[in-house]
Amino acid sequence: MSQYLSFVAFAALVALAPGPDTFLTLRNTVVGGRGRGTWTAIGICLAGTVQGLLAAAGLGAVIAHAEPVFEAIRWAGVVYLVYLGSVAIRAALRNGEGWQVEGLRPRARRPWRELRSGFLSNITNPKVLMFNLAVLPQFVGAHASALTFAVYAMTLVALGAVVLLSVVLAADRAKGALQRSRVRRGVDGGTGVVMLGFAGALATEA
Repeated sequence: MSQYLSFVAFAALVALAPGPDTFLTLRNTVVGGRGRGTWTAIGICLAGTVQGLLAAAGLGAVIAHAEPVFEAIRWAGVVYLVYLGSVAIRAALRNGEGWQVEGLRPRARRPWRELRSGFLSNITNPKVLMFNLAVLPQFVGAHASALTFAVYAMTLVALGAVVLLSVVLAADRAKGALQRSRVRRGVDGGTGVVMLGFAGALATEA
């Protein structure tokens, strides 16, 4: 139990560290409110669950050691981050118009679009899979069962969900200030720069 609690404390710190998922959730909440932010978080958590279960089943290691597959995932992540960053920056330059992640014209959107954007943001991030493969074994032990591995992986997903939903609630409560044009442009521009920065770091990673 002490080992598991140590992992929970470590995983909480990891979950609190802002990354592409955090900024995407924040932006989608500011764009469309609590509902869209929540669906984004759900998509991210679904992808995290898939990556955790792949690692628990041993398939994650196969993917990580199949260099062409891993590189394809990595470059898909780069392309998607560049896409998200470019859309956000273009929206900021257009004075806050066109705030939708999937395009630049405001339009009614269905929940699955936010779910999809969140899912793609996480599933194309190879660092999530590598975390499960490189860090979790240090806590669960070399001879742990797949079930134990899965419990630890799902704990990480659960903690991430708490953080993302906290971001959604905080952004929704501050929507009065965030809906101001200057603030919205700042959120868009900042998110775009951060996304492009993450893309550059992922692209140049050895």
